[in-house]
Amino acid sequence: MDYLEAIRSQYLAALEMLKHAISQCPPAVWNDPADHNRSWYVAYHALYFTHYYLQDTDDAFEVWQGHWDEREPGLPDMNAGYTQADLLDYLSFCQEVVNQKVPSLNAEAPAGFDRRQMNKFELQIYSIRHIMQHAGELMERNGTRAGVEGIWVGMKHE
Repeated sequence: MDYLEAIRSQYLAALEMLKHAISQCPPAVWNDPADHNRSWYVAYHALYFTHYYLQDTDDAFEVWQGHWDEREPGLPDMNAGYTQADLLDYLSFCQEVVNQKVPSLNAEAPAGFDRRQMNKFELQIYSIRHIMQHAGELMERNGTRAGVEGIWVGMKHE
C-alpha cells in the first residue's frame, strides 16, 4: 500500500469537504457578528494550519500571499473578513501544496515543529483531523442556520 498516496487522497478529500462548506455558506452565516469566531475565520484558520504543517519546518513556512496581519497598518478591516472567493483561492493553493509536498514526504522524519512532538506521518494525520473538525463545524452552522447540507467525500484522487 502506498501510504503517502492515501495521505494525499485524504487531505484532498478533507479539503473538498471544506471547499463545499465555504462555497455553500450564506453571507449571513459567513460573517455573523454573533459568532465568537466567524465562519470566514474558522475556514482561514483551517487552511492556514494545513499550509503550515505541510512545510518541512517552522522556519521554512512562508505565509500565503493573501495573508492579512492585523498588526500591519493599511490592511482591510478584519471584522469584514476574508471573502469566500479569497478562501477558495487559498484552498486551491493548499491543494497544490498537498500535491507537491506529500508524495515526497519523509514519514519517519521529526515533525519539524517544536510544539508538535511527533513524526511527519503522524503530523499529517493530525492536520487532516484538524481540517475535518473545522469543516464539520462550518457544515453544522450552514445546516442549522440555513438548511444547507454538507457533503461527504471518502477519497480524492487527482
